[in-house]
Amino acid sequence: MDIYLVFVLIIAGLAVSGLIVGVSNDAVNFLVSAVGSRAVTLKVALAVASVGIVIGTAFSGGMMEVARKGIFNPSQFAFYEVMIVFMAVMIANILLLDFFNTFGLPTSTTVSLVFALLGASVGLTIIKISRSAETLQNAGNYINSGRTLLIIAGILLSVIVAFTAALIVQFVVRLVFSFDYRKTIRYFGSVFGGMALASIVYFTLIEGAKGVTFFSAENIAWIQNYSGAVILITFLGGSTILQILTWLFNLNVFKFIILIGTGALALAFAGNDLVNFIGVPLAGYESYRLFSAAGGSDPAGFLMSGLQGQVRTPTIFLLAAGIIMVTTLYVSKKAKSVIKTSLSLSNQEETVERFESSALARSLVRIALSIGSFFEKILPARVLKLINKRLDPAYFKNTTTDKSVSFDLVRASVNLVVASVVITFGTSLKLPLSTTYVTFMVAMGTSLVDGAWSRETAVYRVNGMMTVIGGWFFTALIAFICAFMVAALLYYGGIVALIVMIALSLFLTYRTNALHNKRTEEFKKSEKIISDTTQIDKSGILLQCNNTVINACAKVADIYEKIIDGWIGEKRRKLKKACQDCKELTEEMRELQASTYYVIRKLQVEESIEGGHHYIQVVEQLRDVSEFLNYISQPVFKHVDNNHAPLKSHQIHDINEFTVLFISFINHIIKAVSGKEFDKVKIMSLSHQLLDLLVKLKKDQLKLIKSGQTSTRISMLYMDVLAESRNLVLGSRILFEDALALAEYSKGAKSLLKD
Repeated sequence: MDIYLVFVLIIAGLAVSGLIVGVSNDAVNFLVSAVGSRAVTLKVALAVASVGIVIGTAFSGGMMEVARKGIFNPSQFAFYEVMIVFMAVMIANILLLDFFNTFGLPTSTTVSLVFALLGASVGLTIIKISRSAETLQNAGNYINSGRTLLIIAGILLSVIVAFTAALIVQFVVRLVFSFDYRKTIRYFGSVFGGMALASIVYFTLIEGAKGVTFFSAENIAWIQNYSGAVILITFLGGSTILQILTWLFNLNVFKFIILIGTGALALAFAGNDLVNFIGVPLAGYESYRLFSAAGGSDPAGFLMSGLQGQVRTPTIFLLAAGIIMVTTLYVSKKAKSVIKTSLSLSNQEETVERFESSALARSLVRIALSIGSFFEKILPARVLKLINKRLDPAYFKNTTTDKSVSFDLVRASVNLVVASVVITFGTSLKLPLSTTYVTFMVAMGTSLVDGAWSRETAVYRVNGMMTVIGGWFFTALIAFICAFMVAALLYYGGIVALIVMIALSLFLTYRTNALHNKRTEEFKKSEKIISDTTQIDKSGILLQCNNTVINACAKVADIYEKIIDGWIGEKRRKLKKACQDCKELTEEMRELQASTYYVIRKLQVEESIEGGHHYIQVVEQLRDVSEFLNYISQPVFKHVDNNHAPLKSHQIHDINEFTVLFISFINHIIKAVSGKEFDKVKIMSLSHQLLDLLVKLKKDQLKLIKSGQTSTRISMLYMDVLAESRNLVLGSRILFEDALALAEYSKGAKSLLKD
């Protein structure tokens, strides 16, 4: 078989993988509004988006030129070289996008494609120049710098335009409808619906028709000539029909717009972003076809000037890609993770914040508050009162009982209409805009108007937005570097390097999938605490508390035993694992403490004060115990990791004696809390024995230090471990007492007081 045909087949296989990985990330673009507002079920949203994607593939033909000649000048590269460029781009894209999907961060497949193409072509350009008499000043002959800068500028400008347009449109629409839109929708909903339909039809059909592969020049000319009439008829006819349906059948115009908008945005996405997934493979196929037609004898000498011309993409390829994309929507778990990130950043209510705050985010929030105070001073009181009344989100909070609703139908409608208009307009100009950037910034603009970023959540969501935007720049840099390196490896390593890179891609994809599953399970635990609104009585809070104490104590005993065993035997790996376990336990306890607010809210009214107090006491003590354990594990690991002196034989004997007694102490607490063996006297006796033993061990160590029989470093660590072990004992005893107090409060519950 022709080796270059194998290359084409491999690129085609990578294209399928790229479609799956890319759509998993970009599904957020057209599903988040319908899902977040709960206008329709996820199944309905997927069905509408699927239709939009299939239709949108027909609008993408004109965008395929970007992969063939938008970034580099194909007439300066031989067939063998362009195949290396295309292969490097596909491998780099898959690795990069899968990484972002794993961590649930929406990134740009467009930026990934553009900068991967740029990185791979620059890499080959440098290699070609280094092997000739040319200098780097001649690089402009190889790289289409003007077109590349235009594409990059279009991407950056689209971010600003999307955010600004969304902010303005949402402000106007919210002033008209307010959050109590049910009172105004019957009068103004149809007009807004007509305007939305007219906008979608104009930018999708009239502007987007330029890239349809099966439209003739006459068809396109006719559409352009009668565009004004089409828009006017759409607006007037749409408004009239929607108004009649509203009066007769109580139609919710916003839900109708969301359905149409979801399909339009999916169509716009497919029309603009399909090039990101199959543009390179189709360019590779076209290159192979031209090479074979020329005889296929000199891959290193046959220049790819044929890619410079106009090439109509076969419609069958576009439809096949659409089918793969639609299938991915239904089966991809990672797509749902990316959707959750955008929903959490635009949620109207409190939710599990996926990001921490940062100094820059805090500064930006302070600046925004200052600007807000400035406008409050200069605007008339009546105007401020009117604006505040129309933009007051209190109505949303008072009427939305479904906690799965992230925002209302008004915002969802604006999100979809504005995003689809901006993207489709970019497609008509043959600019590969980032649909992710556009939809994300539209969502952020509308969220800002709606006051979704309150004083309680602003710093976290601003930092989340900055993290996502920072990820976009990170995408560009890493895509460039990764494609550059892969192209160089393929050029010098040939088929061996190709096999290694494909194997590495498969392995990393497998590993990131496992990591994604783990992260998803962890987030589900936190999310369940908020979404579950079941009331908790005395028995319920006791059972929940006891289970937590039992699990935490078992982990404490296991980790402490690992630390001491690893220290005695100088087992670095075991200590490292103990440190990791300790870190996870500490994080688990921090999350538990952070969730106490939601647990207290679910307590029955009569239980909320006393029961809540005891529950908080237990949780706080669990947090302290985990921290004490962390203070032991880190210094011990550092000591062994630095190859410092080991413990002396008498120190090993003493610390082992303490460990055995401590494990027995923890096990008695576990048995008591679980109701298997309640012996408060025994537990208190063991705690006193442990504290007395620690005093003895400290005195023995002081004698050794005084006599100079031990080194300074090991003595300091030993004393520190004894001190933190004392805190651990005291903390565990207080934890038991707090759990006992909760059991006594719960009276009839079957635990602790069982005996």
